[in-house]
Amino acid sequence: MHFQQLDNMTLQSSSLPHTAIVVTDASIKNNIATSVSQIHIHNHPLIKMVHHAAFITSTEAELFAIRCNINQACSKENISKIIVATDSIHAAKKLFDNKSNPYQIHTTAILHELQQFFSAWQENSIEFWECPSRLNWRLHWSVDKESKLFNPQPLFPGKISWDYCKKSDSDNIINQWKMTFQASDGKGRNFLNLVNDNYEIIEPSYIKGGPWLQAFGLSNSLCARATRVITNHAPIGEYCLRFFLNKEFKYPCGLYSIETRRHILHECMRHNGYWNPRRDSLNPFIMFLSANPKAFTFNDSLLSVAPNWTWSSFFSLFSPFHFLLYSFFDWSSFFPYLSLSLISFFFIM
Repeated sequence: MHFQQLDNMTLQSSSLPHTAIVVTDASIKNNIATSVSQIHIHNHPLIKMVHHAAFITSTEAELFAIRCNINQACSKENISKIIVATDSIHAAKKLFDNKSNPYQIHTTAILHELQQFFSAWQENSIEFWECPSRLNWRLHWSVDKESKLFNPQPLFPGKISWDYCKKSDSDNIINQWKMTFQASDGKGRNFLNLVNDNYEIIEPSYIKGGPWLQAFGLSNSLCARATRVITNHAPIGEYCLRFFLNKEFKYPCGLYSIETRRHILHECMRHNGYWNPRRDSLNPFIMFLSANPKAFTFNDSLLSVAPNWTWSSFFSLFSPFHFLLYSFFDWSSFFPYLSLSLISFFFIM
């Protein structure tokens, strides 16, 4: 649908000699950003520009390419409309962000050019079109392909942009965080390693709350149950046996004497509202919990032990801190956005 709209826009603009279509793309290789851009007027490529810059971010490269193209388009006579097609529409939005940001040197220059462009004639206009690379739209495809053909080598010493420094520091911290998460016992010995759609183990991230909360963070009850499963701090016999070694735990399923997390997820017929053999994958895991709302809930009738034994009495044996944890999960709707890592830390304590 969007592909067709881009083609229609091109056909309409090709018959208008006063319209300039600006197509830009940028790629980074060996810490060298390459931006390639073309200006098409009357369905003919008129101007082509290639720029290289070391130690900058892709957003800076995209903004610089847009800046150069708008400058060239505005310098052409009888141009009343500029259409910018880019696969980084988020970079184009920075032009109209009035908050303080590291890209203001580009936005100031671009807005200065546009001010002169709009002052020349009140009918002058500019449009921004998003053109993802996956569409392989013909005008953008050639620019995208060419930006990836270059293999420049950095020259030392070189200047480093402030935004690039921040990104490098952030990448180093995240990589260290991921290594620590996988290599240490900080996440807990019973932590359930889920995989993504590519069957890769999910790693922690700060983006949009992290991969776990993106999947189940919008539902408070689902978030609470998913946290219990992932940390294996759940109202099941496997967890209780760690504290009551001499107790006899009976599981209504009858297949095993002890109710385990793996049995519930993969074998138990009592929780069979959704079946998928890959329940170690995040999406099937969430589908299973959604289809089985009673799984991993605090329900004393699900587990038969000694008379007068309840989950409340179980948690009352511990410190007030642990009792608050039990209260937290019973009243989890009051805590909608606590991170999974924070909850795991509480339990490990």
